Amino acid sequence: MDDTGFPADSVEFCPHPAARNVLVCGTYNLEQNSVAPEGSKQKRSGQCLVYTVDSTPKPTLQKIQSIDLPAILDMKWSHRSQSARPLLGIADSEGHVSLHEWNDDKLETCASISCASSDVLCLSLDWSNRRYNDMLGSLVVSLSNGSLCLLTPAENTLSISDTWHAHDFEPWIAAWDYWDSPVIYSGGDDLKLKGWDIRQGFSQPTFTSKRFTAGVTTIQSHPHVENQFAVGSYDNIVRIFDKRKPLLPVTQLDVGGGAWRVKWHPSPSRKNDLLVACMHDGFKVARFGSSDDAELTGGEVVKRYDNHASLAYGADWSFCGSGEGETLIASCSFYDHAMHLWTA
Repeated sequence: MDDTGFPADSVEFCPHPAARNVLVCGTYNLEQNSVAPEGSKQKRSGQCLVYTVDSTPKPTLQKIQSIDLPAILDMKWSHRSQSARPLLGIADSEGHVSLHEWNDDKLETCASISCASSDVLCLSLDWSNRRYNDMLGSLVVSLSNGSLCLLTPAENTLSISDTWHAHDFEPWIAAWDYWDSPVIYSGGDDLKLKGWDIRQGFSQPTFTSKRFTAGVTTIQSHPHVENQFAVGSYDNIVRIFDKRKPLLPVTQLDVGGGAWRVKWHPSPSRKNDLLVACMHDGFKVARFGSSDDAELTGGEVVKRYDNHASLAYGADWSFCGSGEGETLIASCSFYDHAMHLWTA
């Protein structure tokens, strides 16, 4: 276990073969300033903590770097070509996405893109190149003012190509369809899941699903099962959708506590396993069944991890190993500012 100092809300293992022992953790601290002038904005500060993980004889963490930033709400590594250096995108509380490249055993900041004014939070981000990783990839970013922002490659960095109003309340999540890179999914506090296609413009979504009784918080396209994507909500339910009929889930599972993050296992041999950060009820691994046409079915919780003492927010699988046997998992929690390593 490591004390992250500030409250922790996101963890990400590096997928790049040259740095799979690298783990980053994002923190979010709302500074309590009792003498702040009336009407002034409270300051949110954070850090990107960089660790190396030694898995033998037992998993241990070594903190090697700390990068001061505005409060961090989400982070994702780009799955770009193995010939390029690992690249991390970070969404922060002052409207920025920053890009950080892994070079000589440390992260170096290489760009900062302003997606909105400094009073707008970047709530989530996702790279388009999870499956097609021979390119830099594009980023979709969700913003606390209800908008989504599309960043596309431009001269070895990213620049804004579109921003559009997507949800009436906070869009907690925006995610790419990893199999069809022009397609984006988003969800928010307006209890709606929406689809977008950059080829059709953004005047209206391609679909809107209203199957939720609380805000939509997390979405991830399945990297190994085409057409399927997982959606989590404050209503405690993880729903699996098929993009060919996206208004109704093909299966769903009550995981308890409110599902804040979902992560499919990175190995095809464990394509039915989904890691879930359940906010008020710890971390869980859900396992779904498969039908003959690969559509996921059923669902049950096969493992839970309850050693955190606060809100379960960030979780990720390690990319080390073939997927046979148990996989290393990192998880972090908020008010107790703790990060743990465990296996499932």
